[in-house]
Formats: sequence, C-alpha cells, structure tokens
Amino acid sequence: MSAPHARRPRPPAAKPAEAVPPAPVDLSGINLNLVVALDALLTEVNVTRAAERVGVTQSAMSHSLRQLRELLGDALLIRGRGGMMRTPRAEQLAAPVHRGLIELRRALSNEPVFEPRTATRRFTLATGDYFAATLLPELLALLGQEAPHVDLVVRHLLPDQLPSLLESGEVDLCVAAFPPLAPGLRQQKLFTEDFVCVVREGHPATRKGLDLETYLRLPHVLISPRGEGAGIVDTALALQGRSRRIGLRLPYFLTAPLAMVRSDHVLTAPRRLVETFTGAWPLQVLPPPVALRSFDVPQIWHERFDDDPAHRWLRGLVLRAAGGAASRPAGSSRRVRRAQPS
Repeated sequence: MSAPHARRPRPPAAKPAEAVPPAPVDLSGINLNLVVALDALLTEVNVTRAAERVGVTQSAMSHSLRQLRELLGDALLIRGRGGMMRTPRAEQLAAPVHRGLIELRRALSNEPVFEPRTATRRFTLATGDYFAATLLPELLALLGQEAPHVDLVVRHLLPDQLPSLLESGEVDLCVAAFPPLAPGLRQQKLFTEDFVCVVREGHPATRKGLDLETYLRLPHVLISPRGEGAGIVDTALALQGRSRRIGLRLPYFLTAPLAMVRSDHVLTAPRRLVETFTGAWPLQVLPPPVALRSFDVPQIWHERFDDDPAHRWLRGLVLRAAGGAASRPAGSSRRVRRAQPS
C-alpha cells in the first residue's frame, strides 16, 4: 500500500485591501472662476441659467462643467425626466461651496460700514403672501427714501429648507408667524397679531352681530397653506365640544377675503390681512364669538449675520416697516409653537 500524499499547506488568506482615502484637491491648481462656476451650476442646475448668473457664454459654462467633472471625478449634473439634476456628490458640495464663496466675498470686500444711500445690493426675503401684502408697501416706501439702489427679492416660504438657506446667506431674512426651529437661528418680534371675522356687507345673518350659534351655522373659509389639518378655530371649538363646517379650504391668504364678497361664508383671519382688503371691497369686520389666542410675528435670520452692518440695517428697516417695537433685544432666540391654519 502506497503512502498517502502529504497535504500542501494552504497559502495565507489575502488581507482585504484597505480603502484608500481620496487625495486632497490641490487648491493651487484651481482657477477661482471654476469655483464660481461650480456654485452657479449647483444653484441653478441648468447650464444656460448658470452662464447668465455668472455673466459668461453658455459654451464657456459647458467648458467649465467639463473641467469640474474631470477635477472632481464626478458628473455633478445629470439628465433626469424633468431636466438636469444634481448627483449625490453635487448635493454634498452645494451648501459648503456657496457658504465659502459668501465668506470669501465678505473677507475681500472689507466693507466695515454700510451706506444705504449709495449701496447697490440685493436682499432676499422669504415670507408668505400674507406678510408680503402687509409689509411690502411700507418697506418699499422706506427703501425708495433711504436706499434707492437697493433691490429686494421675495421668495416663497419653504420651512424645511429655510434653516440652510438662512445659514448660507441665500436668504437674508424670513418673516413668518411660526418660524422653523433650528440651531443658530435668531428672531426679533415685529408685531403681535390677533384674529377677526369677515363677512360680506349686508350679510343677512349678521345684521345683529355674530354670536356663536350663528357663527357655527354659517359655512366657513379655512386658510390652510398645506391643504390639510384642522385650524386654530377648530381647536378652540373642540374645547367647547363644538365644530364648524368648512365650506371652502384655500392655500392662499390673499384669495380668502375676496371669496367673501359674493358668498355667505365667514372667514376668521389675522387682523392685518383683513385690514388690507376692507378699504377696497364691501366687507364687514366682526369680533370672533370664540376666544382665540393672539400670536407674535418675528423676523428670523442666522446668527452668522448678527454683526453684519448691512444686515443690521435691513432688520431695522423691516422692523420700522412692520410699525412695531421689539419686545426683546435683537438676536434673542426662543422656541415657538408650530403654525396651524386658521
């Protein structure tokens, strides 16, 4: 019988390759114009609009995009069903690149003072249609008197995105009844708001006033920006075991008073909004027959801009436009309850 073959020793298992961290980008070899182009591309997500934003031709911006793709090893922008969209890497880059350019511009400008009379600057305000309608007339009048070359952009209020927009400086100020809660945000009270009821002039049910039973019999208009959920009035009525009928639910504040002119509905809305319409439309204003809490309306900004001279001037201008005095020092923060539709 032959001897069994000797087993060959197994070679040692190969160690898994360790992940090699990406090499740092050599900043000395990057043209600053490429960073400006990157910011424009990631902001606009469109080559044509990015070129217009920077002030170059579309072909020049396309060339910059090719350079950036090679430099960063990522497509950055790809085509989707609705047009161009950012890659995950581009999503990570967008906010830091934008913040970095803002800080660089501020460092290079070296402007310790702000002269409203001669300044040529654009500020961005995020707010809803209610506050735009009540604040803009006075705010624009003050701008015309004191800063004729300063421009204002009003953007739709996007609560989920607002903290990052304020931090980056893409939005300078927000005016909202119930601001988002996030670290680093500051707020200052502009005014206190309460509620009134509105019906059309000559409404047959309100000739002797508006008591609770009449109020509950009438169909109601509910302003609900998110399109769902109960309002402040419904919460107050529920405490009394009562409820109302919502005859019309609207996402817009400015449309609501106009819906009253030729209907038998009743609207419960903030007083300043209602006062904007009562001089031009045949509307009757009545006190609500149910107790409703007033609420504060602040302006909100990021703490990074607390000491910026231009930003301080803008906050003072908005405060004057609101016609109110701050109830606490500028820069103080507090938690606020979430908004409910009325």
